[in-house]
Amino acid sequence: MKKIILFIGILLAIFSNSYAQADFSINGYMKTDNRMLTDNNSFTWNENQLELKFEGSYSGNYHLYSEVRLRGFGFPEISQTADLQGKDKIYKWKLEFREAYLDLYQFGLQDLDVRIGRQIITWGTADKLNPTSNICPEDLEDVFNFGKQAGVNSVLATYYWKDFTFSGVYVPTFTPAVLPSGIYASALSAPMEFPEGMTLNNSTDKIILPEQKFTESSQAAFKLGTNLFDYDLSVSYYYGRDDLPLLNKVIITPVDTLGNVDVAAEMIYPKMQVIGADFAGSLLDVGIWGEAALTIPEKIMLSTDLTALGMGIQESIALDNEPYIKYVFGCDYTFTNGIYLNTQYLHGFVHERGNDDLNDYLTFRFEKKFFNDELKIVPIGGAVSVTDWDDYENNYGLVINPELSFLPYDNIEMILGAFILDGKGSNMFSSLKDNDEVYFKAKVSF
Repeated sequence: MKKIILFIGILLAIFSNSYAQADFSINGYMKTDNRMLTDNNSFTWNENQLELKFEGSYSGNYHLYSEVRLRGFGFPEISQTADLQGKDKIYKWKLEFREAYLDLYQFGLQDLDVRIGRQIITWGTADKLNPTSNICPEDLEDVFNFGKQAGVNSVLATYYWKDFTFSGVYVPTFTPAVLPSGIYASALSAPMEFPEGMTLNNSTDKIILPEQKFTESSQAAFKLGTNLFDYDLSVSYYYGRDDLPLLNKVIITPVDTLGNVDVAAEMIYPKMQVIGADFAGSLLDVGIWGEAALTIPEKIMLSTDLTALGMGIQESIALDNEPYIKYVFGCDYTFTNGIYLNTQYLHGFVHERGNDDLNDYLTFRFEKKFFNDELKIVPIGGAVSVTDWDDYENNYGLVINPELSFLPYDNIEMILGAFILDGKGSNMFSSLKDNDEVYFKAKVSF
């Protein structure tokens, strides 16, 4: 903890000294987020953050930006007296570098800009749900914070020509996605199925990351964008890897004669190519947008080792190389009475792969502001998913997210809300339906 405070102090000293010599700014926010299960009053989320953003330039030729976050997350983990003799297991604080990059303007060419460093690159026009945005890994720690991504060390070059913008990205090393944890861990994973008569005793898994070689871990992407008839349009291409792991090997070992077995799993990150297109604009007074991504995956075989059961090794397809399309269309509109509506239809969520695995989702949010925007009420918001339209009554998921936001003073926001979940069958929301929560958040910006 002392090292973290010292590090932030050094950063502030450096930038404060630079501020007198150049156009620099320091801003950020502090926030807290606490959640509790409604059925047993157990707290599930305990988060506090201090985020500092440093930005500025010494001249018009370059610009720098850094976003540093000091984050306290989780609960004390105490099991013995020795754990109380240090703060590491009582106060869980860590320092995160979200972004830190340098912009170089007119770099070598009049119309060429280059950005180098750790950066979050988000492509697509949809609201948070972007199937064409594959450069940065997903940050799925909070499954309800759709669209959050982590930064990657990369080079982004942007060339401007008339009404066109051409962007190229190179990422030298692979970074995997952050998966949900705690009560959310099962949200994105399907339950493992066993032959009749087998019961899971213990399971272990192993993640195989790609080698840190140019041919294995590097990623590249290109995008061409323009504006036509007041619509923003772009097409893109991505070559790299899926940032979510895929099961490719299972070893099943019996532990007794009663059918109890141990399972050892191995997971990898398959290569893929993504061809994308998106648009955004307005039709009359309605804002509209859409994007689609054609994914061409690498074929991955699943090896199930049943040798210990006398059944040898069985091979099946874990992921076929047949292309599949994810897409999203959405709109928003503000009615004359001030009610704001935002809704989107999505085919294929971030963790779904292959034509047979893509499901349908509808997100929606109504909100109304009062008292000069000091009070905002979201009476209904959330999402619905359907995994089988032929039997949708038994294959659906639902999350309702009502929310009340209050701004008592400038730059201060307090939020009270809830996540109410329901569903049937196997889907993201129904797997969490016993985890209805209420939450309180407070944030001050400076």
